[in-house]
Amino acid sequence: MADATGRPGTGERPPLSREMRASGVSKSYGATVALEHADIALKAGEVHALLGENGAGKSTLVRIFTGAVIPDRGEMQLHGETYAPRSILDARRSEVATAFQELSLVPNLSVAQNFLLPALAGHGSLLVSRRHVIARGAEILARHGLVRIDPAARVGDLPLAERQRIEIARAIENAGRVLILDEPTASLAETDWLFEQIGKARSRGVAILYISHRLAEVREICTSATVLRNGRSIATVGLGSSSDGDIFEMMVGHRVEHARRPARVAGSKSAARLAAEDLTGHGLRGVSLQLGEGEILGVAALEGQGQRGLFRLLAGLETPTGGAIRIDGKTAAYRSPRAALRCGSGISYLPEERKTEGILAGLSAATNVVLPFLPRVGRAGFVGRHDEEKAAQPAAQEVALNPRYLAFSIGDLSGGNQQKALMARTLATGARTLLLFDPTRGVDVGTKESIYAAIRAFAERGGSVLFYSSELPEIVQLADRCLVLYGGKVFCELEGGDIAEQKLVAAMIGHGPRPPAGRAPASSATPIPVAAENAR
Repeated sequence: MADATGRPGTGERPPLSREMRASGVSKSYGATVALEHADIALKAGEVHALLGENGAGKSTLVRIFTGAVIPDRGEMQLHGETYAPRSILDARRSEVATAFQELSLVPNLSVAQNFLLPALAGHGSLLVSRRHVIARGAEILARHGLVRIDPAARVGDLPLAERQRIEIARAIENAGRVLILDEPTASLAETDWLFEQIGKARSRGVAILYISHRLAEVREICTSATVLRNGRSIATVGLGSSSDGDIFEMMVGHRVEHARRPARVAGSKSAARLAAEDLTGHGLRGVSLQLGEGEILGVAALEGQGQRGLFRLLAGLETPTGGAIRIDGKTAAYRSPRAALRCGSGISYLPEERKTEGILAGLSAATNVVLPFLPRVGRAGFVGRHDEEKAAQPAAQEVALNPRYLAFSIGDLSGGNQQKALMARTLATGARTLLLFDPTRGVDVGTKESIYAAIRAFAERGGSVLFYSSELPEIVQLADRCLVLYGGKVFCELEGGDIAEQKLVAAMIGHGPRPPAGRAPASSATPIPVAAENAR
């Protein structure tokens, strides 16, 4: 007897392929080709990486998988059947869900309400018990090890790291077949929680597409990777058989050298351009630091140790409850980033969250770059598009932002080019001190190198840089000195060749060298939970 395929058999249907596969997928926007004949396959129960520079086509492919974008050509299959979602809800009905880098949560709703959308909205005029919604939210949070988060809390009031976890947990809840994680650790200082959740999803047979620029963590969680460049699939490789150099070369088309910043010449220390003395409040418990001319000072810390409060205090976004800030040797009492920019030689701040704190998405990249000095652009009070682009070009050149992108709406640019524009704006202010909070969060290796070069060049011209990074190799490459925060205090200070990943990791968890003289021992420091830090 023949089976349904016409072949002799037992009468049972052959098992369907448990894959998600895209073949020859292409997408153009006018003359701009975003994807060209891209191929990728995801297997059930495996974690597959998608690698490439910003602008390589990763975001477009993710949007096609999630139904937000319709491809021009190509085909997709899910578990052996044609897959052609026309919306994000369409994809979700096929059990394909995504945790987006630019979070898709509704900030004015509670955590629980975000978990239950869109089903909650579908009740229309029917009253849904708030107690029931909160209880359901609490169940979901508990299932994903997030019991510290209040299900009734307004999402917009939560710190970025907790919002990122909620975004990921919501995607996992809806991903019965395929889970797409777009830069899931961009706002997470630690990966343990995320990797545990990925392990649970894998054990259920979910295929996982993992997008990250952090190759070390990709190697830890993924077995294979597809590399995109200029919209094309360059190769699919086993990570065990490909070196970092090989992968970077596939991503950018040439070898990438990671040069460490040369040690400063002995005796080159200068007077402090920026100094903080015993700062308290917003997660800080008596933090002091000095930043000299031409110096790059790094800050390393696990999540919630006061780093966010430190930068917001120094930028003028928050007011300290104690201590003092000095600029060029003079006590400063500013209450806004604008006032900080005008204080002494000036402080310019690059914020943590590009989408909500940085860019003005509806304006051009050029307008975003020149905003701090827009009144000085143009003639007779009139500012034209050409004037803005001309004024933005020097700063854009410093960060290797292609001049043609200056005319584009910044919201239409890749995340890497948006970050370049924000870095250009920070430089264009003319401030002699830069505060950079995770300046390469969620960008590709090529963009990182451009931003690193701009930071080094600024310091070589006598500028001063204080930066926090969630990526320790970045601190090792760039910093002349590094402060490690633990429990809201400076646990230790490392300098020059002593700045090594192993020492940083030890200090970040309260071990390693003793604090410098005059600083409280770390044994008395209690790590401050993220929620507590942000509530202060």
